[in-house]
Amino acid sequence: MTGCMNAEMPIVKRGALGRQAVLAGQLARYGAVGLGVTLLGAGVYWVTATIFGVAPLIANLIAYVAMVTIGYALHSRFSFRGHGVRDSRTGGRFLIASWASLGLNSLWVWIATGVFEGADWWPIPAMILVTPLAIFWLNRKWVFS
Repeated sequence: MTGCMNAEMPIVKRGALGRQAVLAGQLARYGAVGLGVTLLGAGVYWVTATIFGVAPLIANLIAYVAMVTIGYALHSRFSFRGHGVRDSRTGGRFLIASWASLGLNSLWVWIATGVFEGADWWPIPAMILVTPLAIFWLNRKWVFS
């Protein structure tokens, strides 16, 4: 019976469902990889700022530099595997998207530790929850398209 139902399903719906499944898979893989890279980067930021006493914005830059190469390798090979074309522009686009990530995380650090004079850990929730969603969209629509 399910075979009949699939045969009767309009091609547009089947295609839309397929696209949604692909998107869900990418989002799940991106979430897993991104969570790992983000948590590691937040850890590098926190250790650098708190333990080593580096200014928070500099600690954020250090964490960014440490994570950008790892992020590109994992997202390119795993998160967005089979999506789009990898060419000479992909690496440059990823670097620009990662600068947007750095900019957003720097904004959270500046607001939390500068404007509100909060603890070094205050920007971490925005680094983990807000920035990755914005950068997923940029990666999917522009970097790995």
